[in-house]
Amino acid sequence: MTRRGNRPAADGTPPTWHDDGVTAPLTPHEQPPEQPPAGGAHPQDEPAEHPGLARELRQAAVVAVAVAVAGVLLGLLWLWLAPRMPLVSDERAVYLKDPEGEQAIGMDGTFVLLALGFGVLSSAVVFWLRRRGGIALVIGLAIGGLLASVIAWRLGIWFGPDTDIVAAARSAGKGVVFDAPLKLSAKGALLAWPFAAMVVHLVLTALFGPRDPEPEPQWPDPAPPLQDGN
Repeated sequence: MTRRGNRPAADGTPPTWHDDGVTAPLTPHEQPPEQPPAGGAHPQDEPAEHPGLARELRQAAVVAVAVAVAGVLLGLLWLWLAPRMPLVSDERAVYLKDPEGEQAIGMDGTFVLLALGFGVLSSAVVFWLRRRGGIALVIGLAIGGLLASVIAWRLGIWFGPDTDIVAAARSAGKGVVFDAPLKLSAKGALLAWPFAAMVVHLVLTALFGPRDPEPEPQWPDPAPPLQDGN
């Protein structure tokens, strides 16, 4: 350790003391500014992960696929229960055997009733398995119901009577009654399943879903008692 001259300098500057072996730390005002990470990105700017949202999306996808597969059962039931529309041919044209019949309306009505039942059943099962629900789950239920309705519609037509009426009339022969192919005249019937599923699931969630705990009331602190003489 060295002590430099105690005498003032020629210019009037007071003497100074230095320690050649010690370096004084920088004061807070002398700290160098923090350098931003490479690329100018900050840790707080990085997107936060949402494991809960990812889990809900996976559950919604599973529900949509499972409900869509159930459309096969709806299609088979529609094929079995829907009324048949009888046709007859005179080798020149094909006519309705019963012009006053309501078989066409019955086909649509049967599909709608079955789809509504499947919508109620699927939403009840999903609510029973996943009681907490969530908007993603409801959307998955609706998408699955719509896909199931389309699958059931096409499956019933595919396995139903021949869609080539001319070929079916020739195969049946003159004056022989044969069945018309299944037809869904009102395409809005495809929305019966998803509509019923969403409504029933929302009602079940509102009535029997878990409730968030109510916050405890915050009472103000009591005022201090008045002292004597004040």
